[in-house]
Amino acid sequence: MAVHTAEPLSREGALSLLGRHPDIELREETAFTSGTVVLLIADTLDGATLSVLRRIARTAGARAVLVVGTLREAELLDVVACGISAIVWRHEATEKRLVQAVLAAARGDGTLPGDLLGRLINQVGALHRSAAGREGVPTSGLTPREVEVLRLAADGLDTGEIAAKLAYSERTIKNVMHGLTTRFHLRNRAHAVAYAFKEGYL
Repeated sequence: MAVHTAEPLSREGALSLLGRHPDIELREETAFTSGTVVLLIADTLDGATLSVLRRIARTAGARAVLVVGTLREAELLDVVACGISAIVWRHEATEKRLVQAVLAAARGDGTLPGDLLGRLINQVGALHRSAAGREGVPTSGLTPREVEVLRLAADGLDTGEIAAKLAYSERTIKNVMHGLTTRFHLRNRAHAVAYAFKEGYL
């Protein structure tokens, strides 16, 4: 895991909190390599932070967790398009919450605060309604099982909860998600959910 922020105190604080967790290995800030989770800390989504997010998105296998103070409506889709794995509100960034977000990102899972998930669903729904008027029927070719998995993911269920709900193994759910993200070149679960909304399946 690497930490990126323009604020030295925030960087030292995050390193201190996360460095003592046995499942987290700290790396240099510039080490945006496959398997690295990059924790970005910012008050707002400025151009520099967005540039780093895009750089991470271009690095195969790297994942990003954004800790941010505020996020405007117009910025939310930009962040999702960069393949963000998790967003944590700065005022909710406890040690437990940060560890959960980093480990979820490392597993390929995505997490968003409930209020942001609602905003994202509304935005993607509006985009879909606009696109549907022009394009007609969905063309993405999702299977019924994939749609059901994504529907439950959109409801906020994690991998284990989705598996229990559908009476599948966790490995099966992970394989479904992996197949989706690979087939449609998506970054993570949140991106897959947004894609399904955009294509009219949710």
